[in-house]
Amino acid sequence: MTATAPKRKVSSHVPLSRQGALLIALTILTVAVGLVMVGSASAVDSYKSTNNAAATLMDQATFAGLGIIGMFFASRLPVSVYRRFAMMYLYFWLGMQLVTVLFGVEINGNRNWLNIGFAQIQPSEFLKLALILALAHLLSQLGSSAEQDRGIWVMVFIYSGVSLLLVVLLGKDMGTGVVMAMFLMGMYLFAGMGFGRWLLMTTVGLVAAAALIWTSPSRRSRFEAWLFPDSADPMGVRWQYEHGTWALASGGIFGTGLGRSKLKWSWIPEVENDFIFAVIGEELGLVGAMFVVLLFFALGVTLFSIAKNQTNAFSRNIVIGVMVWISLQAFVNIGVVLGLFPVLGVPLPLVSAGGSSLISTMTAIGVVLAVERDRVAHLGRSR
Repeated sequence: MTATAPKRKVSSHVPLSRQGALLIALTILTVAVGLVMVGSASAVDSYKSTNNAAATLMDQATFAGLGIIGMFFASRLPVSVYRRFAMMYLYFWLGMQLVTVLFGVEINGNRNWLNIGFAQIQPSEFLKLALILALAHLLSQLGSSAEQDRGIWVMVFIYSGVSLLLVVLLGKDMGTGVVMAMFLMGMYLFAGMGFGRWLLMTTVGLVAAAALIWTSPSRRSRFEAWLFPDSADPMGVRWQYEHGTWALASGGIFGTGLGRSKLKWSWIPEVENDFIFAVIGEELGLVGAMFVVLLFFALGVTLFSIAKNQTNAFSRNIVIGVMVWISLQAFVNIGVVLGLFPVLGVPLPLVSAGGSSLISTMTAIGVVLAVERDRVAHLGRSR
């Protein structure tokens, strides 16, 4: 009688790859920088409205804690769960966005916030991740037959169009719509759309954006103020950008010092949100601003490295979507502060104040970590 070797028990804990560990470190570091700068940028306005200079910082710290929890749980879910519930997740957030359009709170002309009693949430931020998961699932099925591929692309365009319709046309939030359109186009290209067709779609999108700008007086005034910076500005459209530029210019090489911004004294609207990079440049100077830029560059490179190593289309599509979302949103936010783009109202990912943006972005990074854990687990089993 021969003894049989005992079965090897596979540990439920799958260690992260170096890229995964680096992604966690970069995310936590970027969030930490954001907390410091939100605390500094919001101190004056927080004190004016609540008599507590740390009120916004405390809220943001709470959101960061929830984001870490979301990132942890998202990273522990099997990839099969994301594939199985991707479409249901999209339907839920499309429904929430529709409810927001019908019954939401209007802020700065955008009906993009929903009051749920104990808090206000921005469903469009969570819709970004829902779209990435659902389209990653659909696009991973390409390649079976030409007829099936056509049907998949039709469904992809329908879901993309409905999402943009709810956010941009009905919710009037063009900034979020621009970010969504950018990561959608990135996913299309990496999923195998022909470059000629992709270029045609990009052109159509730019024409549609121009039409949206032209038909909205407020958007058109912001666009014209950006396009003709030396023209008269009786309505003060350029106020936010001009004071943001002054903040950057006054920072010099090494900055005025943490907490010593002059322009945050009610001179820059939304200073802890859309224009927080201006305070970073003022207080930390060119050195601090470049450090933040390099952080996002490192995040993008790390996400690209993780995407490149994926062995299945679904996982790769998810990472590509998250990579384009975070990288290009950061590029647009910083570009607005530098005057490269008109003011769009787009937050700096992981840095700007705001719970919905921070929690959804950190959860998306958690999904990427789950994808990378799955790859490492399969690699270990194959070995």
